Amino acid sequence: MFKNILALIGAVTLVAVIGGYAMFGGKVQQLDGGALPAYMKMFGNILENGDAARAMMKEWKISDEVTNDDAAELIKALAEEYNMRITGDVKMYTKDDAAATEIKHARIFSLCSLPIAKVFLNYSRWYGGFMPCRIMLVEYGSGERFLVAMDMTLAIHGGHPLPADMLTMALSVKKAMEEIPERAAKGDF
Repeated sequence: MFKNILALIGAVTLVAVIGGYAMFGGKVQQLDGGALPAYMKMFGNILENGDAARAMMKEWKISDEVTNDDAAELIKALAEEYNMRITGDVKMYTKDDAAATEIKHARIFSLCSLPIAKVFLNYSRWYGGFMPCRIMLVEYGSGERFLVAMDMTLAIHGGHPLPADMLTMALSVKKAMEEIPERAAKGDF
């Protein structure tokens, strides 16, 4: 029986691969080498959690020693270190009587490298939907706090390969948008 199940799984996989190639032909070969692994990782996350938004984000738990104000000040200071500009700081809301599983406090920081943004907008206006980059500070009624930011992998590797100079710029922004919240969450200045 186990052998039959494995044979069935193999047959389904083979049909899927052949069907995918028939549908998309050589177009898949035109994609960046990181596209398929990035899409598969995202799809695996969706299958595991059922939440597409979660699959496109990264999060960092804020250390108990770091206050919300500390995290905010660190984000602002670190943005400068990574050649990013704070283009917005919006306190979404605060709900003092939030239940443990409800958001008690939410604040969004918008960051951008204006010279890089200009290059990407000239390349494709659709990159404007990713701008400015955002880091959200959320606190639950339970006291748990997180910094959340977009996983930029698909924006960089999800289509045709970027020109080399743009890839370098995109990777510098990705690095900033991963290291700034990571460091702020730990209180690392």
